[in-house]
Amino acid sequence: MKIIAEKINGTRKRVAEAIKNRDAAFIQELARRQAEVGATTWLDANAGTAPQREPEDLVWLVETIQAVVDTPIALDSANAKALEAAIKVVKHKPLINSISLEPGRMAVYPIVAENHCPAVALAMDEKGIPKTKQERLDAVGKILDKTRPLGIADEDLYFDPLAMTIATGQENALLFFDTVREIKKSFPKVHITCGLSNISFGMPARSFINRTFLALAMEAGMDCAICDPNNQDIQTTILATELLMAQDRHCLKFTRAFRNGVFGKPV
Repeated sequence: MKIIAEKINGTRKRVAEAIKNRDAAFIQELARRQAEVGATTWLDANAGTAPQREPEDLVWLVETIQAVVDTPIALDSANAKALEAAIKVVKHKPLINSISLEPGRMAVYPIVAENHCPAVALAMDEKGIPKTKQERLDAVGKILDKTRPLGIADEDLYFDPLAMTIATGQENALLFFDTVREIKKSFPKVHITCGLSNISFGMPARSFINRTFLALAMEAGMDCAICDPNNQDIQTTILATELLMAQDRHCLKFTRAFRNGVFGKPV
Protein backbone atom coordinates (compact mmCIF):
# COMPACT_ATOMS: atom_id res chain seq x y z
CA MET A 1 0.00 0.00 0.00
CA LYS A 2 1.41 3.36 -1.06
CA ILE A 3 0.63 6.59 0.74
CA ILE A 4 0.56 10.13 -0.63
CA ALA A 5 0.96 12.25 2.51
CA GLU A 6 -1.68 14.97 2.28
CA LYS A 7 -0.86 17.74 4.75
CA ILE A 8 1.25 20.16 2.70
CA ASN A 9 -1.70 21.55 0.82
CA GLY A 10 -2.40 25.22 0.27
CA THR A 11 -6.14 24.69 0.60
CA ARG A 12 -5.45 24.32 4.33
CA LYS A 13 -5.54 27.74 5.99
CA ARG A 14 -2.34 27.39 8.02
CA VAL A 15 -0.40 25.99 5.05
CA ALA A 16 -1.66 28.81 2.82
CA GLU A 17 -0.41 31.34 5.38
CA ALA A 18 2.98 29.62 5.52
CA ILE A 19 3.33 29.73 1.74
CA LYS A 20 2.32 33.38 1.59
CA ASN A 21 4.70 34.38 4.39
CA ARG A 22 7.50 32.00 3.31
CA ASP A 23 7.36 30.29 6.71
CA ALA A 24 9.83 27.53 5.88
CA ALA A 25 9.99 26.21 9.45
CA PHE A 26 6.29 25.34 9.48
CA ILE A 27 6.38 23.58 6.11
CA GLN A 28 9.55 21.69 7.03
CA GLU A 29 8.07 20.44 10.29
CA LEU A 30 5.07 19.07 8.37
CA ALA A 31 7.46 17.43 5.92
CA ARG A 32 9.59 15.85 8.66
CA ARG A 33 6.63 14.46 10.57
CA GLN A 34 5.09 12.89 7.48
CA ALA A 35 8.38 11.59 6.08
CA GLU A 36 9.43 9.89 9.30
CA VAL A 37 6.55 7.45 8.84
CA GLY A 38 8.14 4.67 6.83
CA ALA A 39 4.95 4.00 4.86
CA THR A 40 4.99 7.41 3.18
CA THR A 41 5.73 7.03 -0.54
CA TRP A 42 5.26 10.63 -1.68
CA LEU A 43 4.82 13.97 0.08
CA ASP A 44 2.06 15.96 -1.58
CA ALA A 45 3.08 19.52 -2.45
CA ASN A 46 0.12 21.72 -3.35
CA ALA A 47 0.65 25.49 -3.38
CA GLY A 48 -3.01 26.20 -4.12
CA THR A 49 -2.28 29.80 -5.11
CA ALA A 50 -3.41 31.94 -8.05
CA PRO A 51 -2.19 30.68 -11.47
CA GLN A 52 0.26 33.54 -11.98
CA ARG A 53 1.84 32.99 -8.56
CA GLU A 54 1.73 29.22 -8.48
CA PRO A 55 4.96 28.45 -10.42
CA GLU A 56 7.07 30.48 -7.98
CA ASP A 57 5.17 29.22 -4.94
CA LEU A 58 5.37 25.55 -5.95
CA VAL A 59 9.11 25.81 -6.61
CA TRP A 60 9.58 27.37 -3.16
CA LEU A 61 7.48 24.64 -1.59
CA VAL A 62 9.47 21.85 -3.26
CA GLU A 63 12.85 23.38 -2.37
CA THR A 64 11.72 23.98 1.21
CA ILE A 65 10.60 20.36 1.62
CA GLN A 66 13.71 18.92 -0.02
CA ALA A 67 15.99 20.91 2.27
CA VAL A 68 15.01 18.64 5.18
CA VAL A 69 13.71 15.32 3.79
CA ASP A 70 14.61 12.97 0.95
CA THR A 71 11.11 11.56 0.33
CA PRO A 72 9.85 11.86 -3.27
CA ILE A 73 7.27 14.56 -3.90
CA ALA A 74 3.83 14.54 -5.51
CA LEU A 75 3.49 17.73 -7.52
CA ASP A 76 -0.17 18.54 -6.95
CA SER A 77 -1.28 21.00 -9.59
CA ALA A 78 -3.23 21.26 -12.84
CA ASN A 79 -1.17 24.31 -13.84
CA ALA A 80 1.24 23.22 -16.58
CA LYS A 81 3.55 26.20 -16.02
CA ALA A 82 3.80 25.44 -12.31
CA LEU A 83 4.55 21.78 -13.02
CA GLU A 84 7.19 22.64 -15.61
CA ALA A 85 8.91 24.98 -13.16
CA ALA A 86 8.75 22.61 -10.19
CA ILE A 87 9.86 19.51 -12.07
CA LYS A 88 13.18 21.22 -12.79
CA VAL A 89 14.04 21.37 -9.09
CA VAL A 90 12.81 18.01 -7.79
CA LYS A 91 15.60 15.66 -6.70
CA HIS A 92 13.64 12.45 -7.31
CA LYS A 93 11.16 11.50 -9.99
CA PRO A 94 7.85 12.99 -8.79
CA LEU A 95 4.29 11.83 -8.96
CA ILE A 96 2.13 14.30 -10.87
CA ASN A 97 -1.34 14.89 -9.48
CA SER A 98 -3.31 14.96 -11.72
CA ILE A 99 -4.54 14.36 -15.26
CA SER A 100 -8.11 13.94 -16.50
CA LEU A 101 -10.25 14.57 -19.57
CA GLU A 102 -10.97 18.17 -18.54
CA PRO A 103 -9.77 20.58 -21.26
CA GLY A 104 -7.72 22.58 -18.76
CA ARG A 105 -5.59 19.54 -17.92
CA MET A 106 -4.64 18.53 -21.46
CA ALA A 107 -1.29 20.35 -21.19
CA VAL A 108 -0.28 18.08 -18.30
CA TYR A 109 -0.16 14.89 -20.41
CA PRO A 110 3.03 15.84 -22.31
CA ILE A 111 4.76 16.78 -19.04
CA VAL A 112 4.03 13.33 -17.63
CA ALA A 113 5.23 11.65 -20.82
CA GLU A 114 8.40 13.71 -21.33
CA ASN A 115 9.54 13.23 -17.74
CA HIS A 116 8.47 9.57 -17.46
CA CYS A 117 6.58 10.32 -14.24
CA PRO A 118 3.85 8.33 -12.56
CA ALA A 119 0.60 10.29 -12.39
CA VAL A 120 -2.76 10.37 -10.67
CA ALA A 121 -5.59 10.23 -13.21
CA LEU A 122 -9.11 11.31 -12.26
CA ALA A 123 -11.90 9.08 -13.59
CA MET A 124 -13.94 12.00 -14.82
CA ASP A 125 -14.82 13.31 -18.25
CA GLU A 126 -15.28 16.71 -19.87
CA LYS A 127 -18.66 17.10 -18.15
CA GLY A 128 -17.31 16.59 -14.63
CA ILE A 129 -17.72 13.72 -12.18
CA PRO A 130 -19.60 10.80 -13.79
CA LYS A 131 -22.60 9.49 -11.87
CA THR A 132 -22.34 5.82 -12.78
CA LYS A 133 -19.76 3.04 -12.64
CA GLN A 134 -19.86 2.60 -16.42
CA GLU A 135 -19.33 6.30 -17.08
CA ARG A 136 -16.29 6.31 -14.79
CA LEU A 137 -14.95 3.17 -16.46
CA ASP A 138 -15.44 4.83 -19.85
CA ALA A 139 -13.47 7.85 -18.62
CA VAL A 140 -10.60 5.57 -17.59
CA GLY A 141 -10.60 4.00 -21.06
CA LYS A 142 -10.57 7.41 -22.76
CA ILE A 143 -7.65 8.56 -20.63
CA LEU A 144 -5.70 5.41 -21.52
CA ASP A 145 -6.44 6.12 -25.19
CA LYS A 146 -4.51 9.37 -24.69
CA THR A 147 -1.70 8.11 -22.44
CA ARG A 148 -0.73 4.96 -24.32
CA PRO A 149 0.22 6.71 -27.61
CA LEU A 150 2.40 9.08 -25.55
CA GLY A 151 4.34 6.15 -24.13
CA ILE A 152 2.90 6.45 -20.63
CA ALA A 153 2.75 2.94 -19.18
CA ASP A 154 -0.50 1.73 -17.62
CA GLU A 155 1.40 0.78 -14.46
CA ASP A 156 2.49 4.41 -14.01
CA LEU A 157 -1.10 5.59 -13.67
CA TYR A 158 -2.95 5.85 -10.35
CA PHE A 159 -6.63 6.17 -11.19
CA ASP A 160 -8.88 7.95 -8.72
CA PRO A 161 -12.45 6.62 -9.07
CA LEU A 162 -13.59 9.64 -7.05
CA ALA A 163 -14.91 8.77 -3.62
CA MET A 164 -17.88 11.03 -2.90
CA THR A 165 -19.21 11.64 0.58
CA ILE A 166 -21.86 9.27 1.87
CA ALA A 167 -23.51 12.30 3.50
CA THR A 168 -24.99 13.18 0.11
CA GLY A 169 -25.47 9.65 -1.20
CA GLN A 170 -25.55 6.49 0.88
CA GLU A 171 -24.59 4.37 -2.16
CA ASN A 172 -21.42 6.37 -2.86
CA ALA A 173 -19.09 3.94 -1.10
CA LEU A 174 -20.60 0.95 -2.92
CA LEU A 175 -20.26 2.84 -6.21
CA PHE A 176 -16.58 3.41 -5.44
CA PHE A 177 -15.89 -0.25 -4.58
CA ASP A 178 -17.71 -1.50 -7.68
CA THR A 179 -15.84 0.96 -9.88
CA VAL A 180 -12.49 -0.10 -8.42
CA ARG A 181 -13.23 -3.75 -9.18
CA GLU A 182 -14.27 -2.98 -12.74
CA ILE A 183 -11.19 -0.84 -13.41
CA LYS A 184 -8.88 -3.58 -12.11
CA LYS A 185 -10.75 -6.20 -14.13
CA SER A 186 -10.59 -4.21 -17.37
CA PHE A 187 -7.17 -2.62 -16.92
CA PRO A 188 -5.23 -4.86 -14.50
CA LYS A 189 -1.90 -3.02 -14.70
CA VAL A 190 -3.15 0.35 -13.43
CA HIS A 191 -3.12 1.39 -9.77
CA ILE A 192 -6.02 2.81 -7.76
CA THR A 193 -5.92 5.74 -5.34
CA CYS A 194 -8.29 8.25 -3.74
CA GLY A 195 -8.53 11.06 -1.24
CA LEU A 196 -9.41 8.87 1.72
CA SER A 197 -11.27 11.42 3.84
CA ASN A 198 -13.63 12.47 1.03
CA ILE A 199 -15.94 9.56 1.82
CA SER A 200 -16.77 10.91 5.30
CA PHE A 201 -17.06 14.64 4.62
CA GLY A 202 -19.97 16.13 6.57
CA MET A 203 -20.31 13.10 8.85
CA PRO A 204 -19.56 12.74 12.59
CA ALA A 205 -16.83 10.38 13.86
CA ARG A 206 -15.09 10.55 10.50
CA SER A 207 -12.03 8.52 11.51
CA PHE A 208 -14.17 5.40 12.07
CA ILE A 209 -15.70 5.76 8.60
CA ASN A 210 -12.36 6.46 6.94
CA ARG A 211 -10.53 3.43 8.27
CA THR A 212 -13.41 1.04 7.54
CA PHE A 213 -13.70 2.45 4.02
CA LEU A 214 -9.93 2.01 3.62
CA ALA A 215 -10.07 -1.70 4.46
CA LEU A 216 -12.98 -2.34 2.11
CA ALA A 217 -11.37 -0.31 -0.68
CA MET A 218 -8.13 -2.26 -0.32
CA GLU A 219 -10.06 -5.52 -0.62
CA ALA A 220 -11.68 -4.17 -3.81
CA GLY A 221 -8.26 -3.40 -5.29
CA MET A 222 -7.13 0.05 -4.13
CA ASP A 223 -3.37 0.09 -3.54
CA CYS A 224 -2.66 3.76 -2.80
CA ALA A 225 -4.31 6.43 -0.66
CA ILE A 226 -4.01 10.18 -0.20
CA CYS A 227 -4.19 10.47 3.57
CA ASP A 228 -2.51 11.46 6.84
CA PRO A 229 0.40 9.03 7.37
CA ASN A 230 0.68 10.09 11.01
CA ASN A 231 -2.77 8.73 11.81
CA GLN A 232 -2.12 5.50 13.73
CA ASP A 233 -5.58 4.15 12.93
CA ILE A 234 -4.79 4.43 9.22
CA GLN A 235 -1.44 2.68 9.63
CA THR A 236 -2.85 -0.18 11.68
CA THR A 237 -5.76 -0.64 9.28
CA ILE A 238 -3.34 -0.94 6.37
CA LEU A 239 -1.17 -3.45 8.23
CA ALA A 240 -4.10 -5.59 9.35
CA THR A 241 -5.79 -5.52 5.94
CA GLU A 242 -2.61 -6.49 4.12
CA LEU A 243 -2.17 -9.29 6.65
CA LEU A 244 -5.68 -10.66 6.09
CA MET A 245 -5.35 -10.35 2.30
CA ALA A 246 -2.18 -12.49 2.35
CA GLN A 247 -0.06 -9.54 1.21
CA ASP A 248 2.22 -9.70 4.26
CA ARG A 249 4.63 -12.59 3.73
CA HIS A 250 4.93 -14.69 6.89
CA CYS A 251 3.06 -11.89 8.75
CA LEU A 252 6.41 -10.10 9.12
CA LYS A 253 5.27 -6.48 8.59
CA PHE A 254 2.45 -6.77 11.09
CA THR A 255 4.59 -8.53 13.70
CA ARG A 256 7.50 -6.11 13.36
CA ALA A 257 5.18 -3.11 13.61
CA PHE A 258 3.70 -4.49 16.83
CA ARG A 259 7.13 -5.18 18.33
CA ASN A 260 8.28 -1.67 17.37
CA GLY A 261 5.33 -0.13 19.17
CA VAL A 262 3.53 1.15 16.07
CA PHE A 263 0.36 -0.10 17.73
CA GLY A 264 -0.66 -2.07 20.78
CA LYS A 265 1.73 -2.66 23.63
CA PRO A 266 5.30 -3.49 22.45
CA VAL A 267 6.85 -6.71 23.73
